[in-house]
Amino acid sequence: MHRPIRRSALLVAALAAAAAFAIPASATERATMIEQLRIYEIFESNKDAFHARFRDHAARIMKTHGFDIAAMWEAKSKDRTEFVYVLRWPDEATMRESWARFMQDAEWSKIKDRTSAEHGRLVGAIEERVMQRTSYSP
Repeated sequence: MHRPIRRSALLVAALAAAAAFAIPASATERATMIEQLRIYEIFESNKDAFHARFRDHAARIMKTHGFDIAAMWEAKSKDRTEFVYVLRWPDEATMRESWARFMQDAEWSKIKDRTSAEHGRLVGAIEERVMQRTSYSP
């Protein structure tokens, strides 16, 4: 019962944070721009390894593939720890192409294999929401 309320609150918080970032200058840019909410289940037993991998490697490699990370959070409930972040994209096609390049990146693949061998599985369930601002969004 707590999960829907918590996720709704998390979504509202993420959207509020994303709204605080710069809005594209033109109406066309604003109409096509999207934001992507990513929620990863992480594990208390190896969350430091997850954060080190994301901070030191994933974020850096993502930037080389055009990712614009707006903000990152850690959220906890009594039964789950989550890593939550928001990405900004000019459009959905760019988002999909960039994700495909990132997932095929040889350096990222080696880092994932190495850190998984050292620390076990670092990410459980992954949720994603692709969000487009309403015409009346601030």
